[in-house]
Amino acid sequence: MSSHRQSKKRRYITWGVAGAAVVAGAGIAAQTSMAATTWPAQKTFTGRAFDTCAAPSLAAMKAWNTGFYGAAAVYIGGKNRGCNQPNLTASWVKSVSALGWKLVPLYVGSQPSCGSGGSVKISASTAAAVGTSEADDAVAKAAALGMKAGSPIYLDMEAYDTTNTSCNNAVLTYVRAFDKELRAKTYRAGLYGFTSSSAKAIANATDKTDLPGNLWYALWDKQNTTTADWPFGSTQFTGHSRAHQYMVNSKETRGGYTITVDRDAWDAPVAITG
Repeated sequence: MSSHRQSKKRRYITWGVAGAAVVAGAGIAAQTSMAATTWPAQKTFTGRAFDTCAAPSLAAMKAWNTGFYGAAAVYIGGKNRGCNQPNLTASWVKSVSALGWKLVPLYVGSQPSCGSGGSVKISASTAAAVGTSEADDAVAKAAALGMKAGSPIYLDMEAYDTTNTSCNNAVLTYVRAFDKELRAKTYRAGLYGFTSSSAKAIANATDKTDLPGNLWYALWDKQNTTTADWPFGSTQFTGHSRAHQYMVNSKETRGGYTITVDRDAWDAPVAITG
C-alpha cells in the first residue's frame, strides 16, 4: 500500500495502538548527535497498537479502552498529513493519557521525489535545510500538544524507488537532518517505513550517522510480533526500538464506536505526557 500515510484521507478515516508501558533507557541509539545530552528516561510501550489518521473523539477513546489496544498513533503535523485533526489538542492528549492510553506521535514531512506519496517532495538541493526546518516544526507541534522532551517523533516516509541513487541519497540526507535536529532538541528519532523500501533504506544504510534509533516497519503478514518476522539484521534496533504494522484496513467496533484501523505490534518509545 504505497502512499499509505498521507493519502489516508482518500482511503479511510482512523487508526491507533496498545499493551503495557515501562520506563527504559534504550532506543536513543547508535547515532552520533546525542552524546553530550542528558536524556529523560525512555517511556516504552510493549503490546498491541493501532494507528489512526484522524485522532478519534475522547468518547471513542473511552469506549475503545478495553485493554485490547493500549496506545494510539496520532498525526501531529507535516505538510503531507492527510487528515484534519479536530480532536487532537493538548486537552485531548491530557485526557486520553489519564485514561491510560499511550500515544505515538507521527509527522508526515516531505516525501521522496521518486515515490508516489505526498504533494511536497524532497529536493536534493534543499534536503538538509528542509529536514532541519521540518524537525523544528515537528518538535513545536509535539510540545504544543503536551508531548515532552524525551518523547519520540516518528517520521512517516512512504514507499519509493530505493534503486534511484540520487533520490535515495536525498531521502537519507533529509532524514539525517531531521533526526539530528530532533535530538538537538532532546526528542527521540523514529521512522515509519516499508520493509521493501523506506525502512530498508534506513536499516541497510552503510553510514548510520544521525539515522533514527527506532524503526516502525510496515510488513502486512498478520503476525503480531516485532521479532519472528524481523527482516533486517538481528542486532539492529534492539532494546525496545521496534514496531511492526502487521495488518491494515481492519474495521472494528468497540463500545458502539466503529473505526477502521491498522494494527501494530509495539515494543518502542511512546510520548512522555502528563
